[in-house]
Amino acid sequence: MCLYRNIVWFIKGMREYTRSGFENASKTFVAKDLDVSLVGRSFMITGANSGIGKATAMAIAKKGGTVHIVCRNKERAERAREEIISASGNNEVYVHVLDLSETRKVWEFAEAFKKEHSSLNVLINNAGCMVNQREINSDRLEKNFATNTLGVYVLTKCLMPLLEKSRDPRVITVSSGGMLVEKLNTDDLQTERAPFDGTMVYAQNKRQQVVMTEVWAKANSKIHFSVMHPGWADTPAVAKAMPQFHQMMRDRLRTAEQGADTVVWLAVSRATTAFPSGLFFQDRQPVSAHLPLAWTHSSRREVKVFMGRLEALAMAVKPSE
Repeated sequence: MCLYRNIVWFIKGMREYTRSGFENASKTFVAKDLDVSLVGRSFMITGANSGIGKATAMAIAKKGGTVHIVCRNKERAERAREEIISASGNNEVYVHVLDLSETRKVWEFAEAFKKEHSSLNVLINNAGCMVNQREINSDRLEKNFATNTLGVYVLTKCLMPLLEKSRDPRVITVSSGGMLVEKLNTDDLQTERAPFDGTMVYAQNKRQQVVMTEVWAKANSKIHFSVMHPGWADTPAVAKAMPQFHQMMRDRLRTAEQGADTVVWLAVSRATTAFPSGLFFQDRQPVSAHLPLAWTHSSRREVKVFMGRLEALAMAVKPSE
């Protein structure tokens, strides 16, 4: 079954996830969907110093939005901020330094942000990592899981009250088509027992993001949640984490701007909220979060167990009031 999933996924990817796939899909895009003013709306984008996150921040800043870029490296974040301001003419771009793999610090950051800001219209969970050898953070959590799953869980959970107070609140999470080959695994969230394969751990984390989004959408009707696949984009993160794939596919990869297109569309377009909350998107369209006959659906019990374990891990490292 795993071999079947991988073959179907790769064939699908070559047809849809590449630059030519985007160019073909974009023929049906409605240009006026992005013809909006974002003055007075605030956006938080994690991992916005390069790649898809930076392209998203740039597009939103050019439309007048207030942009909070959340990055772990201050120097690179400040450089990205300067470039965004220079290109957009919008000075409302702010840097926040945070390593999403440090769960306790994610709690501290989110709590402080809520106290310092009266509104947040859109949260874009873009930051991610693919560490190819098992690493443990200061909270004794595996780094990929801490960044891609638990960090997203804590940041979103903690900022929900602020989002709820804001007009037309949205949460967009940047997942990956790689999750299509993975079924939710509730028994080994931090890859303590299985052999460690960074690519598959990343894919499992991305499946977890889809499940979280579906649960949040059912539990909270005030916020519009969505999760998306940006396609195979040529970004520094891809080049570093998957050098062989990057080298092999380099001429077929999407640009960062093409990868960011659906993120921006989900964040700013009025057309987005015509779709139900909790869907998985690709190239501005909702698509199935499962391959045909792939047996990757989760039972209600599995989802409940997964969310319960996330909550327990998150609360275990939450700073005391």
